[in-house]
Amino acid sequence: MSKAIIIGGGVIGLFTAYYLNKSGWEVEVLEQGDLSDNCSFGNAGMITPSHFVPLASPGMVEQGIRWMFNSKSPFYVKPSLNRELISWGLKFVKSATKKHAERSAAGLRDISLFSKDLYHSFEKDTAIDFGLADKGILLLFKTPKVEEEERHLVEKATNLGLDAQYLTAEECRKLQPDIELDILGAVHYHCDAHMYPNKLMAGMVKYLEANGVRIHRHTEVTKINHDQGKVISVSTKDKDFAGDAFVVAGGAWSPAIAKLAGLNVPLMPGKGYSFMVHNPVKKMTIPSILCEARVAITPMNGSIRFGGTMEVGKINNKVNMNRVQGIVESVPKYFPDFKLPVPGQKDIWFGFRPCSPDGLPYIGLSDKYKNLAIATGHTMIGLSLAPATGKLIAEAFNEERSSVDTGLFAPGRYQ
Repeated sequence: MSKAIIIGGGVIGLFTAYYLNKSGWEVEVLEQGDLSDNCSFGNAGMITPSHFVPLASPGMVEQGIRWMFNSKSPFYVKPSLNRELISWGLKFVKSATKKHAERSAAGLRDISLFSKDLYHSFEKDTAIDFGLADKGILLLFKTPKVEEEERHLVEKATNLGLDAQYLTAEECRKLQPDIELDILGAVHYHCDAHMYPNKLMAGMVKYLEANGVRIHRHTEVTKINHDQGKVISVSTKDKDFAGDAFVVAGGAWSPAIAKLAGLNVPLMPGKGYSFMVHNPVKKMTIPSILCEARVAITPMNGSIRFGGTMEVGKINNKVNMNRVQGIVESVPKYFPDFKLPVPGQKDIWFGFRPCSPDGLPYIGLSDKYKNLAIATGHTMIGLSLAPATGKLIAEAFNEERSSVDTGLFAPGRYQ
């Protein structure tokens, strides 16, 4: 039996373990933490074929510069002389073009729809209850400028074959009549879905370990050992792990891991925040994204999760309360009867999204080592694309035909 070593126990690493295990591989997962604090736990829980426009897109550079002067804004790049940040920023500016966005749209659509289908198959196969619901996602807007942008995106989405519908404010109110709305209109992406990621992660860990996958917590990889164009083992402070195939799925820590093998995988951490409101007075059934504020709101397990912001900079454990305040203040502008208190620091979750400079994930085999795969860089859609990513990596190692074209996501595109 062939053996795979997966570096990283987030949702990407776990789905890769799931598909390799299903296809007969012996699998070990090496996770530097305790599986309770990675980015997979605190995100908005959205499955989003609607997100066919990469983060690096027209207008983002100009908008990002304006937001940099607002401490409560949804996007912020901390100015720094850090060489990695400067290099990432230059690549981001180069990618933020209309041509790149148009070139990426169909590829992101295909992998997203594939991933959504896999979620349903996974639910049936494992019987894990993680609150998977096909109710779509509402994109709510308040200004004529954003309305024009969203109408344009709806047209593009429809041309891509995605199920999207423009709604007036009154039509949107009828979907959730008990919730007060102060909006100009909305787009309902029926193609989207949502879940409760905490239940997904806990259920996956339990399922994988019950099916023979060995998960090593508090196990940080310090060295990648290779010989004659193949990785032969990885080292931790306690032992070496040998295998036939290896996967770098370390989220925002992936560049440092890849560097151990002499690979350049440009990423910057994008810190996001979220918090839960339990037993809300108003019951929400359809997740929403507040377009101007870039805030995501998702019903989860009887509670509601509020999340947002993108702070690009070095990994750090500081909670920027101004960013959280920005989320809190934006919600009643759309939902007037949602009066949120500012949560205490102990109730605020934060995590680091792995942001590639072109806004596209890295999925596939390394050009340098044919038994080493890279699976990271998914920015804000890691949870959404996790099943597809794991399945595609398994197909690559099994030398099977790829279910979707992964050319856009080649890990070596910045080598």
